[in-house]
Amino acid sequence: MEERVREKRPLVHHITNEVVMNFSANGLLAFGGSPVMAKEREEVADIAGAADALVLNIGTLRSSDVETMIAAGKAANEKGIPILLDPVGAGASTFRKNAVRKITEELDVAVVKGNAGEIAALADIPLKVKGVDSEESGDSTDIALRASEKLNTCVVVTGAIDIVAENGNYTTSSYGSPLLTQVTGSGCLLGTLIAACLTVEDEKEKAVLFAVEFYNKAAERAEANSHGPGSFAVSLLDELGGDV
Repeated sequence: MEERVREKRPLVHHITNEVVMNFSANGLLAFGGSPVMAKEREEVADIAGAADALVLNIGTLRSSDVETMIAAGKAANEKGIPILLDPVGAGASTFRKNAVRKITEELDVAVVKGNAGEIAALADIPLKVKGVDSEESGDSTDIALRASEKLNTCVVVTGAIDIVAENGNYTTSSYGSPLLTQVTGSGCLLGTLIAACLTVEDEKEKAVLFAVEFYNKAAERAEANSHGPGSFAVSLLDELGGDV
């Protein structure tokens, strides 16, 4: 599938958080896609309308961003391109949780991806979080299935074992590196890769699972060639340009 992404070079519109823009952009370029970061209300509908996929990430959300995301999402829905929603820190505040609820109510979101704490918050499952991080894993399979049913879409719960759930079914994947948890934006970059794969594969679960496993296998190779989080982040970008 990575060959199809590199041949298509999909334009992925990001309305994302300022902390991860550079890493997400470089990771997508390494994988074979083309990133655009645009969040000005006056232009997002035009940008989304010209893109192949849209990533909405609430990591540094402001009140004005919610309507901006919805405007871009409506343009994406009208064009028929996939939307990936990353509800960063959804369990940390009522503001974030309500923003995600509004976005998912007004838009047709193809995939929602987050850690156990974030996804649990969307399914109204109590789980302890610390900022944007989950301090409990809970039953990730149950969380994924319940969130998928509640949101009526594909849900990815990331962790030591990743869960992909939709329509009452789920798939697991256990590749990856613990160093991913020490690099800010590593989860956000996974969302970007999922969005890119959705542009070339109509079978949603197949696209999502491929992106998850490609990314985590790249992380395993990067760990073997690194000496800590800094060199790991650079090595990960190199590995994303390779094959499975």
